[in-house]
Amino acid sequence: MKLRVGIVGLGSQWDTRYLPALRALADRYEVRGVCEQVSHLAKRAAGELGTVAVDGYRALAARDDIDALLYLSDQWFGTAPILAACDFGKAVYSAISFPVDPEEARLLRSRVDESGIAFMAELPRRYAPATLRLKELIATRLGQPRMLFCHRRVPLSQTPASPPPRDRASEARDLMELVDWCRYVAGTEPTSVVAVRHADVPGGPTDDYQMMSLDFSRTGRPGDGAIAQISCGYYMPKQWEEAVGFRPPPALQVVCEQGIAFVDLPASLVWFEAAGRHQESLDSERPVGEHMLVQFHRKVTSLVRALSGLDDTLLAMQIVQAAATSQAEGRRVAV
Repeated sequence: MKLRVGIVGLGSQWDTRYLPALRALADRYEVRGVCEQVSHLAKRAAGELGTVAVDGYRALAARDDIDALLYLSDQWFGTAPILAACDFGKAVYSAISFPVDPEEARLLRSRVDESGIAFMAELPRRYAPATLRLKELIATRLGQPRMLFCHRRVPLSQTPASPPPRDRASEARDLMELVDWCRYVAGTEPTSVVAVRHADVPGGPTDDYQMMSLDFSRTGRPGDGAIAQISCGYYMPKQWEEAVGFRPPPALQVVCEQGIAFVDLPASLVWFEAAGRHQESLDSERPVGEHMLVQFHRKVTSLVRALSGLDDTLLAMQIVQAAATSQAEGRRVAV
């Protein structure tokens, strides 16, 4: 069954992730319209896919020849296209940043639930080949995770003297994705968080480094269960190419009961156990973009309604908010 979709927002990964995935899945997807705030980009994308550019996400959601919206970049729209899809009963694939405000998040969850639509939030780290293989090894060879070390270093496009045009929302999105990744790999929920931040300008609203420690203890005593250390840094200017590529830490290091694994997305995995070292390159696996759209197609065409990733994303955002409280008040915060 072909799913007739409308695209809202193209974003920075259109050419590298979404366009190749849609072309590879032409037997499952038929794009009927593109809505993008930059009109010439909308026309170009529409031409590449043999469809039309549409003025306005509500007009796109209202069309009878569309079954679902692929919301790939929020731009200035926020959650409005998702609410429009709810109004017209259209399924949603969402790659956007969800609301940081708890009340907005509750409203979004309520509207999606009441509408009865199928919904999938994009969580690419979960679907990366290296992550899926790691979960297999945890179940079969490595045993349960005990410690997780998750690091992300984001190169800046500006000069060192010019602060990057970031805000709390974009930093929260970065941290949310790392929090969700650790929750997924750990296979359980954290009970508390301790966090620190370093402002890029003293007293400024944005950071050049954030770190949090998630405790997965179920006994109420910190340290009795698994622990995850998560950090995100914005201190490396992109034009310092040699420095950017110098000794980057693995994206995720997982210490398990019977071994240890090092993950670099999307497809690199090195793991150790009593028998020695194992190195796996998973480049032959289906790309992340294709894999996620295959999953969305299955959820929409299934007879069972699916809400995938929405609660996970909102919970991860709540943890990021608890980390902000910990940073401000200098204490451990329950989650």
